[in-house]
Amino acid sequence: MDYVKLALLALVAVLAAIAANFARDMAYQLHALLIMAVAAIAFVWQLRRTGEPPVPAGAVPTGYMDGPVRAGVIATAFWGIAGFLVGVFIALQLTFPELNFDWSEGYLNFGRLRPLHTSAVIFAFGGNALIATSLYVVQRTSGVRLWGGNLAWVVFWGYQLFIVMAATGYLLGATQSKEYAEPEWYVDLFLTIIWVFYLAVFMGTLITRREKHIYVANWFYLSFIVTVAMLHVVNNLSIPVSIFGSRSIQVFSGVQDAMVQWWYGHNAVGFFLTAGFLGMMYYFVPKQANRPVYSYKLSIVHFWSLIFIYIWAGPHHLHYTALPDWASTLGMVFSVILWMPSWGGMINGLMTLQGAWDKIRTDPIIRFFVASLAFYGMSTFEGPMMSIRAVNSLSHYTEWTIGHVHSGALGWNGLIVFGAIYYLTPKLWGRSRMYSEAAMNAHFWLAMIGIVLYAASMWVAGIMQGLQWREVDQNGFLVNAFADTVGAMFPMYLVRALGGVLYLGGALIMVWNMVMTLRQPQTLATTIQPAE
Repeated sequence: MDYVKLALLALVAVLAAIAANFARDMAYQLHALLIMAVAAIAFVWQLRRTGEPPVPAGAVPTGYMDGPVRAGVIATAFWGIAGFLVGVFIALQLTFPELNFDWSEGYLNFGRLRPLHTSAVIFAFGGNALIATSLYVVQRTSGVRLWGGNLAWVVFWGYQLFIVMAATGYLLGATQSKEYAEPEWYVDLFLTIIWVFYLAVFMGTLITRREKHIYVANWFYLSFIVTVAMLHVVNNLSIPVSIFGSRSIQVFSGVQDAMVQWWYGHNAVGFFLTAGFLGMMYYFVPKQANRPVYSYKLSIVHFWSLIFIYIWAGPHHLHYTALPDWASTLGMVFSVILWMPSWGGMINGLMTLQGAWDKIRTDPIIRFFVASLAFYGMSTFEGPMMSIRAVNSLSHYTEWTIGHVHSGALGWNGLIVFGAIYYLTPKLWGRSRMYSEAAMNAHFWLAMIGIVLYAASMWVAGIMQGLQWREVDQNGFLVNAFADTVGAMFPMYLVRALGGVLYLGGALIMVWNMVMTLRQPQTLATTIQPAE
């Protein structure tokens, strides 16, 4: 088997070298050289291990496999800082256009940094959090070690390579120009392979479980993995212009392409940023509160209703376009219905604290979780409201949408990830607790103030935009030029940037707290024996 791995790695390195030699653009050449270097390093590493005596059957580890989880927690924190930093910078670029530097030859302008920011926060920060927590939770709730041996490490490092290729591609201008799906064809193919490995590890662990029951968190994680795979494959169907270039042509075109894109885009929110994070909520909130889930029946109803309804909601992004009215109306109706199961999940999470509400005062991790659930409830009310055609006519294409997205992303997704990191860090590295509870409290309040400043400023800016764009004089002519609206939003843009700075500051405090925690002497075991 060792020689088969060596042969495959050598083949990948050679093919990547050939691709780099015949590359038709800089992004493709850089990525080919990157893959060649990674394959060569892996070849040398595997070669050094070849010939080592096999591990005796009795010495096979039976404890939980937490190495990839630890690496995932570190990667989550690292990519979070990177994504938040770029977000603050592009917010300042919108406030002060001079920051779109002429000397950067376009590499650091808003058009290239904006997809870098969204992908870094969603797929790098959020994706690593989902992978790490899902691998942690599935082992604990199944009572077995991760299936597939070192395949979990392949998933982790492969996903980091995907992030690097996607990010460098954006800076070099190699994108499909599809929201949340910018990476070009060969990067998409690579991610598909890594995602199949991820599904295999997760499903293999569930299949080999010792616990008869599949805990509800695993249903949410599994739905996220399977549905995101389907969305990714369909939305990224494309034909490469050349096998040695990054450029590709989409299979779908016109309104069909728009329909597929927003079926993908909204369900990326629905399954990547909602279902997966609900899996996180259903495990970590009961564990930290030391209470059972408020209603297990409600969690099952929540799961199936969310899964069946969410998949139809995408067309509400295409009101007043070439999409037929019946299709966008269908999306609107299902979006409004979606409010009920979403709030069912929020209520289930909050009511899990029944009898333990005092912990909100004394436990900063619980405070992160409760605040995240509150933002989940607000976002899942605001989203269906904004899908209604009359509201959408005012809100769409304005900063209101940006405020809505960030109240959900920073509030719901960000806060629950921070809480999970604070929960996992001491346990994974064998420490009794985080180094500084005061730092955790400071992080919480900086994040909360940052979110409020960000969302509130964008709500005001968006409503102002929508009203100015539709204002006409007595003769029916528009009153405001587009530049007038941009100028009027300067104060709100400044407040938005300040909110981002505070949120970034809180995340930096978290990283400092993690580092100081890891510097403390180990006091607890880091691997727990699975139940027999």
